[in-house]
Amino acid sequence: MRRFFFCFILSLPIWLPSQAQAAILDEVRERGQVRCGVHTGIAGFASQDSSGTWRGLDADFCRAVAAAVLGDAKRVQFFPVSVKDGIEHLQSSKVDLLARNLTQTLKRDTLEGLTFAGINYYDGQGLLVRKSLGARTIRNLNDAAICVQPASTSERNLEDFMQGLKVGYRKISVANAQEMVAAYLGGRCDVMTSDYTQLAILKQTSLSNPEEHVLFRERLSKEPLGPLVRKGDEGWFKIVKWTLYALMAAEEMEITQANAEEKRKSTMNNVRRFMGVEPGLGKALGLSDQWAFDIIRQVGNYGESFERNLGKGSVIGIERGLNELWTKGGLMYAPPFQ
Repeated sequence: MRRFFFCFILSLPIWLPSQAQAAILDEVRERGQVRCGVHTGIAGFASQDSSGTWRGLDADFCRAVAAAVLGDAKRVQFFPVSVKDGIEHLQSSKVDLLARNLTQTLKRDTLEGLTFAGINYYDGQGLLVRKSLGARTIRNLNDAAICVQPASTSERNLEDFMQGLKVGYRKISVANAQEMVAAYLGGRCDVMTSDYTQLAILKQTSLSNPEEHVLFRERLSKEPLGPLVRKGDEGWFKIVKWTLYALMAAEEMEITQANAEEKRKSTMNNVRRFMGVEPGLGKALGLSDQWAFDIIRQVGNYGESFERNLGKGSVIGIERGLNELWTKGGLMYAPPFQ
């Protein structure tokens, strides 16, 4: 006996990724601006200068996304937000991305409807102490009063690290970096703990006698920082991710803000593809073929942004370290632009 099997296809709506993925990109183009959540004010990453212009590594990244999508790095609306408010702004579509030196963690990447588009800065948690305290290492901080922001990765890292060392301490909770400095200067705490780079910035910009304070070389944690986007829009996620890669790739190819125009005349295939002279890469992202060229011409490459905001060209003057290109011993690495 022959058996016949019939398949019935129901007329259900078919979800096509390309339809959903265009949502944020279309909104940004219609609005004519990228809405970017940034720190409420930390030099080197995102802070306003005397003219009200936002400066910093994260502010530059927001501009790079605007250059890629709109062809104009100036078309950014900055939203200064706390960590909690920034996440809520992103979840409720008040901002298109969050570039707020935020640590990538499992819960932030999975439980809150968000996803990290990459890492634009490798940091680690540090400790800043007064020289007069006489402490040379973290082990010398027994019973010290340590200022830390509650409900932060810094608070949990501090608890875990000190528990491992079996070093007792008194925790002083502070709402933000400004309150932490005030508490430290007012004698409420002997030590400040936060991301190492943030402490280096506070030491140079918020303490009147930086030489009287010591930033321990020891790190309590790994702090990979990067931009976040909402889940569910794969196209926007890839635009933000490849914008970050474009900044790194340009530095590796020695394409700078100053020589970008000249580099478009290069005979090197990889440079011609990257700059949009040979078409194709822009279409893959739903952008113009010169999207990467617009980024570098208007913002510069990753190394340029780092140097003017955090490196030797800034008041902070820190070394690149792990944030150097992979070809120079660092961790900054972009996949091929092919």
